[in-house]
Amino acid sequence: MDGTFSLVLLLLFLWCLCSRRMERFELTAPAAFVLLGLLLGEGTGVLDLPLPHETVKVLAEITLVWVLFTDAARLSFRALRPELGLYLRLLGIGLPLCVCLGTVLAAVLLPGVSGWAALYVGAALAPTDAALGATMMVNPVVPARIRRLINVESGLNDGIATPLVVLALAGVSAAEGSAGPDATGHALVQLAAGAAYGAVVGLAAGWLLRTTLRNGWAAEDFAGAGVLALALLGYTSALAIGGNGFVAAFVAGLAFGSTHGAPHRVLLYVEQTASLLSVLVWLVFGALLLPEAFGHFTWQAVVYAVLSLTVIRMLPVALCLTGSGLDAKTVLFVGWFGPRGLASIIFGLLAVEELKSPDTQAVVPVVACTVLLSVLAHGLTSAPLANRYGKAAAAKDIGPAPTTADELPVRGMAAGGLHRGRLRGGGPAPS
Repeated sequence: MDGTFSLVLLLLFLWCLCSRRMERFELTAPAAFVLLGLLLGEGTGVLDLPLPHETVKVLAEITLVWVLFTDAARLSFRALRPELGLYLRLLGIGLPLCVCLGTVLAAVLLPGVSGWAALYVGAALAPTDAALGATMMVNPVVPARIRRLINVESGLNDGIATPLVVLALAGVSAAEGSAGPDATGHALVQLAAGAAYGAVVGLAAGWLLRTTLRNGWAAEDFAGAGVLALALLGYTSALAIGGNGFVAAFVAGLAFGSTHGAPHRVLLYVEQTASLLSVLVWLVFGALLLPEAFGHFTWQAVVYAVLSLTVIRMLPVALCLTGSGLDAKTVLFVGWFGPRGLASIIFGLLAVEELKSPDTQAVVPVVACTVLLSVLAHGLTSAPLANRYGKAAAAKDIGPAPTTADELPVRGMAAGGLHRGRLRGGGPAPS
């Protein structure tokens, strides 16, 4: 086990050394570590990860908590105001339509999957991950306004989809008999309690940090570690009072981000820690989850994966952006760059632990197949489509973003190793 742990650390350090060089090959950290996991995992036995399910679950939960909190805390409502209508269209109309369409097609296409299990598939594969199109996100030929739109959507839709995933898993557990018949009602109460508690924690913590920094009581050098602890505190304490920890972490991040008044570097420590765990999740996905799922891939799973990345994603985007003023090429571009990534993997890892019957566990390979196809498809098309669209957009003079405020971070940027790149005023992320 010590040798395996040392190998993982070595891989992380080697990626740090060559991450900038990998830009030339359009290789992002998620794609690289999925490939490393496949090559060094069960296929060759070099990377032996005898992790119990409980350990994998803890890794997935902590990663999701930090990702939800930091993505929400980095959000600037004032910066989003000029394009608020577009964000509301994508998150308030497009995301629910994507979940509904995904649920219906899962119930129709996937054998033995219906009801709550179909809702789980639709919700787990609705969030997008801009990290898989990171080379597009730092490409200056793509208008900053469009990159910001894709980035903000990616940063928020995982938090919005999380309650649906939690509710669906509770419904599946109740249907399987592994939980009581009132499991779904109990899950709704937990979601409401988690949201209310998270808002209180985030507002109180943000006010306290702002006050102590202003009065010189808190040192900025340690504030990042404190915020890291705060994100987990929101999760664990919400569980202790009977609330949903994931929703609490997301809402706490929103509330904290609107009140903390601290420099952006305060959140950098949390972002980098979340990036590290995110890369480990991608490695586990390639080394453990994919090999197990390969034997359960069916033609229905493959067809659903293709539909998930195309019709299920692009049709709702086209519908919700109708009348928005964006041209057809832009709508298609935004619709295509909805990769399935980290959030879907974590939801899949949680389902492995929660779902018991063989019929319901069959949904996990569907999630794995969709994410794998997304890694390949979006990784290969990110640069050429960005350049092609950027030239077309330049001809139509699609202007820059109306603000120079920091963007949401993009996990696993190709040009930054383990750090989360930030786009300033639509320019390339610092590396």
